[in-house]
Amino acid sequence: MKRALELARCAEAEGEVPVGALVVKGEEVIGEGWNRPVASHDPTAHAEIVALRAASSTLNNYRLNGTTLYVTLEPCPMCAGAIIQARVERVVFGAFDPRAGAAGSVFELLDAPDLNHRCEVMNGILAKESGALLQAFFQQRRE
Repeated sequence: MKRALELARCAEAEGEVPVGALVVKGEEVIGEGWNRPVASHDPTAHAEIVALRAASSTLNNYRLNGTTLYVTLEPCPMCAGAIIQARVERVVFGAFDPRAGAAGSVFELLDAPDLNHRCEVMNGILAKESGALLQAFFQQRRE
């Protein structure tokens, strides 16, 4: 999660919402990314999607069985769908997203019994640090 926070700061430095993510298989980081929708002109360029794409490229496979995704903010429905399609085993996130969270806050997609894959979810890991980074970013934008 500390690496995810570092990646979130990369997003912040680029003027993007500070969210960072990485995919780990065993002890190896196989993909990482940060929010880039503004710079890339791509509404799907959330940190999780960028990290999943990098991990898939590393493994030469769209299935990421046996992996863990670490992300500073609870995944949105789009990212949760991609996580499920990639067959990520576990998702670990920091701050809850009370407006669009899909891992328990608003929706419960990662563990939905009707879907063909479910992820183990751990939340609240470095939540204060993740939340503070987001709060400071949006406070600065309002000023």
